[in-house]
Amino acid sequence: MASFSQFGSDLYTGKRSYDIVGRRKTWYIVAIVCIVLSLAIPWLRGGYQLGIEFTGGSEFTISDAKSTDQGIATETVERVVPDVIPRVSQLGQHGIRVQTGQLTNKQTDEIASELATAYKVPAEKVAATFIGATWGADVLAQAIRGLVIFLALAAVFMALYFRTWKMSLAAMVALIHDLLITAGVYGIVGLEVTPAAVIGFLTILGYSLYDTVVVFDKVRENTAIESIRTFQQSVNLAVNQTLVRSINTSIVALLPVAAILFIGSYVLGAGTLRDISLALFIGIIVGTYSTIFLASPMYAHLREKEPKIIAADAKKQQAAAKKRPVEAGADV
Repeated sequence: MASFSQFGSDLYTGKRSYDIVGRRKTWYIVAIVCIVLSLAIPWLRGGYQLGIEFTGGSEFTISDAKSTDQGIATETVERVVPDVIPRVSQLGQHGIRVQTGQLTNKQTDEIASELATAYKVPAEKVAATFIGATWGADVLAQAIRGLVIFLALAAVFMALYFRTWKMSLAAMVALIHDLLITAGVYGIVGLEVTPAAVIGFLTILGYSLYDTVVVFDKVRENTAIESIRTFQQSVNLAVNQTLVRSINTSIVALLPVAAILFIGSYVLGAGTLRDISLALFIGIIVGTYSTIFLASPMYAHLREKEPKIIAADAKKQQAAAKKRPVEAGADV
């Protein structure tokens, strides 16, 4: 623990430093590759699998089932409605959930009855619900609208708080990076995107934005004071100074999320807990990466060509060049 504390202290004082900003092209390439894979793989697999809350459909929930064999539900539904491909999942230790496309009332009643017989439970143990396509489409539109509003408000907040649109742009790129990769993981592994998952997406965007604001605060502090460091060096120092804090915060946040993910998925079988916690788990990891390796290097990249920055860096480099021979003569 003492050595880790010393490591953090060395990073803060500049005694130890990693050239994160200087290697920004590497981080850009990693981010671009991850985004391309997150978009391409789900597209090749036929797109994202949206839950029935977005697409509409029928859902059957079987309680206290004598068996949790999901194949029984698949065979039962396909026997009643051959052209329907059901999505079956286990709920807890004795529950089964079956989701299908839109069915008629007659088909719904028949499937519910057949499921009760197949799983050897009373008819009242099979609950059937229906979500209309229009309502589902409206939910999807509202979710997208909420996401766009969140990004717009976050962009305005960042621009006003830091008084520069370039910090806002860098933060927004990092947020979009987090969103695309987190959603991409859902598409890659074939998980349904549900309203609970969307809530998780919005939550991790808030977490990532908070982490980015903390780092940018340190960047603004370092670049506002007079020092011998160039603009890029000052930004890099800020990233190093907040590196340990970002990692510690992420680990502390991941531990309870991982616990919820495990308990919700494998112990309770709660789909809502799984969807939210999985989005949070992926998003926290991706958000930590984007804060450290994407947002701050991009901000330095956006500003390094400004005439004011170029002139100030040139003066500092000239002063440093004059100082080196003097120090060398003193040593002799």
